[in-house]
Formats: sequence, C-alpha cells, structure tokens
Amino acid sequence: MITDARAIDPEYVPRDLHHREGQIDHLSSILAPSSLEYAEDICIFGPSGAGKTTVTKYTLGQLEREMVDLRWGYVNCLRDNSAGAVVHAFARDVGVGADLRSEGTPTSTVIRRLRDRDQQFIAVLDEVAVIDEEPLLALYEIPNVSLICITTAETEWLNSLDQAAASRMQSAATVRLEKYSHSELVDILDARIVHGLISSRVADGAIEHIADLAAGDARDGVALLRRAALHVESNEMGELTPEVVDAVADDAEQDIHQRRVRSLGTHQRLLFRIIDEAGEIDGGTLHARYEERADSPKSQSSRSRYLRHLERYDLIESEGSTRNRCYRSVSTFTQS
Repeated sequence: MITDARAIDPEYVPRDLHHREGQIDHLSSILAPSSLEYAEDICIFGPSGAGKTTVTKYTLGQLEREMVDLRWGYVNCLRDNSAGAVVHAFARDVGVGADLRSEGTPTSTVIRRLRDRDQQFIAVLDEVAVIDEEPLLALYEIPNVSLICITTAETEWLNSLDQAAASRMQSAATVRLEKYSHSELVDILDARIVHGLISSRVADGAIEHIADLAAGDARDGVALLRRAALHVESNEMGELTPEVVDAVADDAEQDIHQRRVRSLGTHQRLLFRIIDEAGEIDGGTLHARYEERADSPKSQSSRSRYLRHLERYDLIESEGSTRNRCYRSVSTFTQS
C-alpha cells in the first residue's frame, strides 16, 4: 500500500505544491529582490493547515538552489522562545553556531558571528506569537538577516509588540493564506497518493471523504490519509475505503493531538500537563502549580501567551472572566 512513507507525513515538504503558486511567486519576488541588498522582512498569516510553513520551506528550498549566498534557518518558537534560544537555534540551523554551546555562550557572540559572514540569512520564526519582542530585537541587530514571521494570530501578535518591533513588522511584506477549499484539498491528497501510495488501492470516494472531515486543513487531511493507509497495510486489506477512513478517524485525531503536544516547548508542555492532569482547573491554582514545578518560571504575560496558543491548537479550552478563568483539557473535556 505504502510506497514512500514521506509523502504521507504531515510535515513533509512535497516536490510540488498545488494551489499556492501565487503565494510562492510572491514570496520568491520578495526574498530574491533585484534592486535591494537584502530581502525584506515578511509576515505570513493564516489558519492552521493552510500551508504557511510548507509554502515557506518550499520557496526557500527552491531559492537556495538558485542563489549562492542565501542561507535560511528554521526556528520553532514553541520550543525556543527566549532571545538567546531563538538566536542560537537559528545559528545552528544555518551552520554557523554548531560549535557554540547554548549555555554559556553570550547571544552577542552568536550575533557577531552571523554579522561577520558575507551571506544573506533568512530566519524563519514559526509560531512567532508565542515569543515577545526580545528575540525579534536581537535579530534586528544583524543587518544581513531578514525575518519571516509565521503565525495564526496576526492581530494579537502585532498588538503585543512594543512600538519599535510593531513598526518594523507592520511595514513588512505580508502574505495571507486561507483554508483550502474542498476541491483544492482533494488535489493535495491526490498528489500525496501518487507519490506515496499505490493509487489503485484507494477506493472511489475515500479522498473526498477525507477532505470533508479535514474541512480545509491540509495537515489534518494528510494525517488522516496516513492513518488510513497504515490501517490498510497493517491489516492486509485490499482497499482504502471511506469506511476505513471512518474507522481510523479517532486515531488520526489522537495522532494530531500528540504531534501538537510534542511540538510544545518546556513551559507550554508543563502548563498543558497540569491542566490535563487536573481535567479542569481554575487559573489561580494552575499558576500556583506551575510556579511550584517550573525551573525558572516564565512571567505571567508569557504564560498568558502560552495558554492562548494551547487554545488555538485545540489542546485546552477555557471559560470565564480573566480573574475567574477555568481551563480544561480538550481530550478530557470531549470525553465527558
């Protein structure tokens, strides 16, 4: 059934991207300017599963083949969200800081090394709304580094920045992505099947059914396709049918849930675990338990950003006023 498992990995960047040609051309024109020394900063906004990260990585991969002096690095701001962590993670990813220890090496040393290179660097900051302006300001110091900031929370993020950071990012080039339509998502899934599965073993209607369930979210659609293909292969079944899709839908949802939890940084994961262990918990108790268990607890404002992200990722739910807010784990809440 499966001929190339990479093609049905939700994080895999495919060889061809469908229905994002306009955005790819737009990004390419900004990142490879003909009249500017370095590329502009870029903000990429859109809902989860709209292809923000995939389009970015795909475009940069294409440009890297054409431009000798272009290097780019990817930072998951969920895992690395302090100024030092972001700068070190970026430097490692572009091959500049492999010999520098994250602990004990001043951020200024890494910045100096990046600045001294005769290259253009692109820093891709994914889930940038989780961090404050300090990592942005640290990277601003490097004239040959341009930023690509990716987030689902456009207004919230821009409003959270101080005046200097907000001014720079509001003047950046902007790319907005919308959810895929049903037919677009079918095309995306069909392409994954061509590259990763035996097409003849996918029954009529199965992909349309996956697209219905995924509701415009390509990451969810690919995760559901992957789980269905694994089910067919492990059970030595003949076809991937709509009935198979229904049978594995809960497992696919759990895969997505676990993937999101694994993507969290230390402090976000701790907040999630406290809520998940309790099932339901008031804000005061949550923060008290976090402060008891965290090494070097983050500030209240940082925790608030982390909790909002957990909600956007459908890992938790909350209700009530700011002073009396109650949090619930989505997995626990949906089972009750």
